[in-house]
Amino acid sequence: MDYPTLGIRNIALAGHGQTGKTTLFERLLFCGGVIPQAEAVESGKTVSDSSPEEIQRKISIYAALAAIPWKDTLINMWDTPGSADFTGEVISAFRSCEQALMLIDGRSGAQIETIKLWRELNRRNKSRLVFINHLEDPRGDFAASSKDIHAKFNVEASPVTIPMGQGAAFKGVIDVLHGKAYFTPQGGKKEEPAEIPAEFKGDYEGAHDVLAGAAAEGDDDLMVKFIDEGVLTEEEIIRGLKIALATNRIVPVFAGSVTQNSGLVPLLNFIAEIGINPAMASETAVSPEGAETAVPISPEGQFSALVVKTASDQFSGRISYIKAVTGAIRADCEVFNVTADRKEKIGKLYRTVGKKLTEIKEAAAGDIVVAVKLNASTSDTLAAAQGALPFARLSMPNPVYSVALSCPDKKAEDKMADQLNKTSEEDRTISFTYNAETKQNVLSGMGEQQLGIILDRIKSFAKIDINTSVPRVAYRETVQGKAQAEYTHKKQSGGHGQYARVVLSVESLPRGEAYKFTNAVFGGAIPKNYIPGVEKGVKEAMEAGVLAGYPVTDVASTVLDGKDHPVDSSEAAFRIASRNAFRASMRNAQPILLEPIMNITVWVESKYLGDVMSDITGKRGRILGQEQLPGGIEEIRAQVPQAELLRYAIDLKSLTSGTGGFETAFDHYDPISGKIADDVIKAAAEFHEALQED
Repeated sequence: MDYPTLGIRNIALAGHGQTGKTTLFERLLFCGGVIPQAEAVESGKTVSDSSPEEIQRKISIYAALAAIPWKDTLINMWDTPGSADFTGEVISAFRSCEQALMLIDGRSGAQIETIKLWRELNRRNKSRLVFINHLEDPRGDFAASSKDIHAKFNVEASPVTIPMGQGAAFKGVIDVLHGKAYFTPQGGKKEEPAEIPAEFKGDYEGAHDVLAGAAAEGDDDLMVKFIDEGVLTEEEIIRGLKIALATNRIVPVFAGSVTQNSGLVPLLNFIAEIGINPAMASETAVSPEGAETAVPISPEGQFSALVVKTASDQFSGRISYIKAVTGAIRADCEVFNVTADRKEKIGKLYRTVGKKLTEIKEAAAGDIVVAVKLNASTSDTLAAAQGALPFARLSMPNPVYSVALSCPDKKAEDKMADQLNKTSEEDRTISFTYNAETKQNVLSGMGEQQLGIILDRIKSFAKIDINTSVPRVAYRETVQGKAQAEYTHKKQSGGHGQYARVVLSVESLPRGEAYKFTNAVFGGAIPKNYIPGVEKGVKEAMEAGVLAGYPVTDVASTVLDGKDHPVDSSEAAFRIASRNAFRASMRNAQPILLEPIMNITVWVESKYLGDVMSDITGKRGRILGQEQLPGGIEEIRAQVPQAELLRYAIDLKSLTSGTGGFETAFDHYDPISGKIADDVIKAAAEFHEALQED
C-alpha cells in the first residue's frame, strides 16, 4: 500500500466558469511532476478536458480526477465544471472530498456559481480554501477580492499567501506561514523559495499577525497565548490551522497567477501539510428504518466503500470511481454490492490522471481509485460481506429542464432508450422516463446545454435521429357541479349476450382528495358480486376525462341504481356500463381542466431582481416572498403554472446573463378556463389525432 490514510488529501477544485480551474489543475499537475508540461485549454490536450465534447466546446463538462504526489502525501484532486448545467459533477466531487478549493477571479470577486457552490459546501459543512487568480492582470486586486469574500460569505479570509505587487508589478507571492517569498518563475519552471524583499516586509508582518489570529481560533490554549503574548510559533500556527480548518472555522486564502505558475508551490505545501486527511472525516450509513450513523473513515475494520461516480470510456468500458471508507480496497477480490444486493468482482485497480490509468494493487481507506467493468452504479455501497449498512445516497438537485423525445421507428427508439438509461445511471441529475399520461419519452436535467450534449453524443454514437419537442403538461380534469346519468349496455351476438344497466352520479371533491366511490344501491338492483365491476368501470373512465382526455381527479362517484339479467349479466358488462355512465354524468357536471402549479425558488443577483419578478408575474405567477441572502443574492419564492416553466431555464439564463438559478417542486392543481383551457383542449385533440395517424 503506497499511501496510508493519514497521507491522503482529497480536494475538489470548483468555482465559476472561466476563472481558470482547468488551467490551475493542469499547472498543479506539472508542478507536482505528474505531467511533463502544462497544456493550454485552447490546445484540446489538457488532462481534464479530454472528451470530444469538451475539446470542441473548450469548457469542462465532466469532473476529472488526478493523483498528485507531494511531500509524502497523495493529493487526489478533482477538476470540476463551472456551468450550472453540470452541477451534478461538482456535487459528486464534493461528496468524495474532505475539502474544496474555490477558485476566484481576482478581477471580479466571487461570482454567482461560486456563491451557489459555497452554499452547497455550507449544507455539507465542508471546509474550503480559496485561491485568488489573475493577479498579474491590471484589474486583479487581492485585497478587494478578500473583502468581497468577507462581505458575501460572512467569513474572515485568512491569508496564507499574499501577492508581491499586482498587475504589471506582480512579482510573485509571499508564503506567510513559512516566511518565504516565491518569485514568478521564468520559462515555465517551478517556483523556488527565497528571502522576502525588504519592501514587502511590512505586508508580510501584518498578514502573519492575521494568520496567527486565525490559527488561534482552532485551539483554546493557543487563543489564550495569542491574547496574552500576541505571537505564536510556526509550529503552533500549523497546529492551530489544522484544527481550525478541520472544524471549518477558517477560510485560508491564497494569491497567485495560474498562467504564470505563481502561487502553486505554497498551495500544494499547505494542502499536504495542513489539509484535512480522510481520518478526520466520516461517511453516513443509513439503516432500513432511516436511522443515520456516522462511520469514521478508518483503515481498521472490514472493507466498505462508496461508488462516487461512474463513467463510460470507449477503450476501458465502464469506469467506477470508488472511495474506500473502511479497511482497504484490493485488486482481484470479490465484494458485495449492498445497494444492488449482489456480488461484484473487482479486477484491476488504478490511480488516474484524467484518462490515464496506472495500475495499483491496493488502496487505503480514504483513497479514491478507479475500477473498470464493475456493474455498480453511482452512489452504490460496496462492502466485504452481505449485511453491511449502505451509505447515504448522493443527494442531487431536481431537474429544471426537460425535452420530449421521439424517433422515426421502434428500433431507433429502443437504441435511444438504452443509451439514455445508461446515461442516467452515470449522472444522477439526469432522468429519462416514459410519461404514460402524455405518451411521451421525457429527458430531464439541469439545462439546455447539458441535454443537448447528451443527445448529440447519442445521435453520433448510435447513428440514429432523435426529434425533440416541448413536453406536454400533465393536466387533470374534474367537475364543479353534480349530475347523474344512466347507461344500459346491451349486446346480443348468439348464445349468452351482455347486459347491464347502471345509474351513477358524480360530484366534486375538495382539491387533493382524488377519488371516492360509494355504493348506494338498495334492494339488490345490482347484485353485490357486480359492484366491483362497477367500481372498475369508474376507475377506467377516470383515466381519460371528457374534455381533453386527461386523467380525472377530485371526483366522488355514487352508484344509485341499476339492473341485471339472470343470464346475460357479467362483471365485464357492468364495467362497460359504469364507464359510460360516469362519462355521461361528468359531461353534465360542469367539467373543467386543472393545471399543475409549481413552487419555484429563484436565486438571482440583486441587479436582476426587478426583471425576474416581472417575468414571473407575466407567467401568471404569484410571488410568495423574497429574501436577501449574503453575497448580494436575492431569493424569490413563487407559485407558477407548470406550463409557463417548460422553458424557464432558458428564460432565466437570458434575463440574468446566465447567472440565475432555480428549483421547482409540484404543489397543487388549479382550475383553468377561457382561452387557456380552449388552447389546451385543442392541442390535446391534435395530439390524439396525430397518434391515431401513426
